[in-house]
Amino acid sequence: MKPNSKVLIIAGSDSSGGAGIQADIKTVTALGSYAMTAITAVTAQNTTGVKSIFPISPKEILNQIFFTAKDIKPDAIKIGMLHSTKVIESVINSLKNIKVNKIVLDPVMVAKGGTKLIDDKAINLLKKKLIKRVSLITPNIPEAEILTNMNIRYKEDMIFAAHKLIEIGANNVLIKGGHLSSNTVQDIFVSKSDIKIFNSKRYNTKNTHGTGCTLSSAITTFLSCGKPIKKSCELGIKYVSFGIKTNPKYGKGHGPINHLHPINIERKFR
Repeated sequence: MKPNSKVLIIAGSDSSGGAGIQADIKTVTALGSYAMTAITAVTAQNTTGVKSIFPISPKEILNQIFFTAKDIKPDAIKIGMLHSTKVIESVINSLKNIKVNKIVLDPVMVAKGGTKLIDDKAINLLKKKLIKRVSLITPNIPEAEILTNMNIRYKEDMIFAAHKLIEIGANNVLIKGGHLSSNTVQDIFVSKSDIKIFNSKRYNTKNTHGTGCTLSSAITTFLSCGKPIKKSCELGIKYVSFGIKTNPKYGKGHGPINHLHPINIERKFR
């Protein structure tokens, strides 16, 4: 099977494999595309939390992006954890040079266990300079609250927050509604001319580690294959929902989802 497209992932790693670069690679591969990476930070973590974060220097992040893209040009880029202003500046400079139009930004700020992964100066730079350079930004509710300086309690708040992000320069916004208490998870897509609410079943499970990383990578993969941005969001949400439903129940804390559910491999064991 030949890959359908090429996706460059710029993000941090997760030693437990459920989130970050590891989840991104699994997602892109499971959906039939080719994954390349630029690692921004190395974390020691598992399903119960983050033990340590080792940042990669901006120069080495830039080297990874340039040297990879010079040889194999990506059809789309997914951006995840960017932990400092210098890293964000490096990524912005790289985007100017490699000139890829399809870019998805997952503004990773807080780990599932509550550990803060990005500082305030970096958040401000992300808002001022990076958001306007990407095709889509995919914050969850806590991230959207940080980016908009408002509290989000209801669906209407999510829509208002998305419009505020459009006002500060975002081209398209998908706010993930998993943090709200309801029987249905509502993810809301907002562009300058459109609003779409995606409804998914909420599963009674604690195994949702890496859902944000996985969703943004799934959307990027569909986008890289030529799907429209709203359709890519819809397909990505369906991929994650089934991954949660079929999770493997690993770990003592927030376990990973099942990234491999689209893959059907026939094997004969003798």
